[in-house]
Amino acid sequence: MSHSFINPLAPRGHNIVNAASSIKEWTRAALSLDDSDIVSVNELACHLPGCPPKEAVILVMSGSGSVRKISIHKAIVDVRACDLCAALEVSQP
Repeated sequence: MSHSFINPLAPRGHNIVNAASSIKEWTRAALSLDDSDIVSVNELACHLPGCPPKEAVILVMSGSGSVRKISIHKAIVDVRACDLCAALEVSQP
């Protein structure tokens, strides 16, 4: 009988890094951001009933100091450009 253990603290593969980079590029293009704007992509776990297990959270920090939060209820590696576009439609600037 074998049990597999997934170490949550193990280094993540290149897939998540590449996916986060793609999300940043899509965000910059969709919002016409410039170099002074910062885009941060993080993955959070949710343990509440009915909540998806993973959530991609994108923060856009403008050079003027405003912050915009965009949430996508998927793991970072599962996010596609169409998911970002849909999330941008419902998020507040």
